[in-house]
Amino acid sequence: MAISSADLLQGTLQVLILKALLAEPTHGYGVARWIEVITDDVLRIEEGSLYPALRRLEDKGLVSSTWGLSENNRRARYYTLTSAGRAYLRKEAAAWMRYAAAMTRVLRAAPSLA
Repeated sequence: MAISSADLLQGTLQVLILKALLAEPTHGYGVARWIEVITDDVLRIEEGSLYPALRRLEDKGLVSSTWGLSENNRRARYYTLTSAGRAYLRKEAAAWMRYAAAMTRVLRAAPSLA
């Protein structure tokens, strides 16, 4: 199954967000922070991209949200992965793993980059 570059770019943020929500519900800042920590600050998601993406995921039924209080006693919207979101993440993660393995084979193939 081939992955188009448009699908690759569009699906990247969704996969990152869904993976961040896999362990437990969290607010948008928690999602962004988790991605930064896991990737050693290689990937940073700006608010202008994050919150519209969370809204699109909610519109698709892949996440749900409720209001709650954050660690600093501030009102925050907490996002939860739905069962549809979990199934979507499994499917997309498998596609990403195939893509990453293919890219690794290409980069390691002769001639060497060094």
